[in-house]
Amino acid sequence: MRLKAITWERLTEALAERVAALETRDGGPWPRVLVDGAPAARPGELAEVLRDALRLRGREALSVAAEGFWRAASLRYEHGRHDADAYYERWLDVGALWREVFGPLEPGGTGRVLPDLWDPARDRATRSAPVELPAGGVLILHGPLLLGHWFPADLSVHVSLSPAALARRIDADERWTLAAFARYEVEVRPAENADVVVRADDPRRPAWTGGGA
Repeated sequence: MRLKAITWERLTEALAERVAALETRDGGPWPRVLVDGAPAARPGELAEVLRDALRLRGREALSVAAEGFWRAASLRYEHGRHDADAYYERWLDVGALWREVFGPLEPGGTGRVLPDLWDPARDRATRSAPVELPAGGVLILHGPLLLGHWFPADLSVHVSLSPAALARRIDADERWTLAAFARYEVEVRPAENADVVVRADDPRRPAWTGGGA
């Protein structure tokens, strides 16, 4: 995998240009983008600036955090609070994401996306109202362990950290998740399967596989 040095600003602009030119794989009017990465890689920050860059280009975009579709604590912690396999396999409510986020954006869908379903901090439903994306509006779903679920993404971006960088930058109270990310690397191979890889070992000097931006 050949990586090219780039600034975050140029990376955002290059991604926005690529997303703005996307044709959806199923012929629907709503492009769908995944920004995948461990929390320490800050995929949400990239998703937010990408959303803003698209809006500056006149394209409506909605950034959705996967964390808003985690299961209730009683299900997440069924085998304890620090079960890496549960984090990998069961924390994310994949069915709810298909139903509330991706389903409405299928060809002939309503375009009405639920931005979140569950507040994991308060452990209760958010009761958020759906957001209607106009035709041409872009969905950006961000969070960890997103690849491998067969989500209908038109562009997938993986924000990558080497195992050493991840171990160095992860919050101390989240170190138990390292086993889940190691398993993800083996079973899903995100750097091989994403359309774009951003290496963020040094947060000041990213590199990417996206070409000549």
